[in-house]
Amino acid sequence: MSGVLNVIADFVHNFTDGMAIASSFVAGTSIGLTTAFAVCIHEFPHEIGDLAILVKSGASQRQVILIQLLTALGCIAGAVVGLKVGSMEGSVAAQAILPVTAGGFIYIATVGVIPQLFEDTSFKQTLSEAIAMILGVGIMAYIALELE
Repeated sequence: MSGVLNVIADFVHNFTDGMAIASSFVAGTSIGLTTAFAVCIHEFPHEIGDLAILVKSGASQRQVILIQLLTALGCIAGAVVGLKVGSMEGSVAAQAILPVTAGGFIYIATVGVIPQLFEDTSFKQTLSEAIAMILGVGIMAYIALELE
């Protein structure tokens, strides 16, 4: 059952990734490239985790590949929606895509990821994770300031 739930969640997650990337390109090429890069970087560990969940759920190698391809279609569908809605001038939906997807990413990070980082780890591990998080925020701030 966890495998099925993971596939559904991964499809939705990829859909929002596609919307974020497409609407970012509508907003500007540099914003689009930055968003696409950030999404690609976070997808590597995310997809490895999905692969582990599917294998643990009993899926064969072939099934895992097909399921991952299916969930990747969510990104394409999200990109189509993001381009369509993002190109509608004056649309409230077009103006809301980037803030809503960014808010979703921030919510996931603060509610799902950050608490896990500080569970059952040594002080050294916690410190290195906090430094990495601060470095990531610093890089995003630098990019945002350079784009202005």
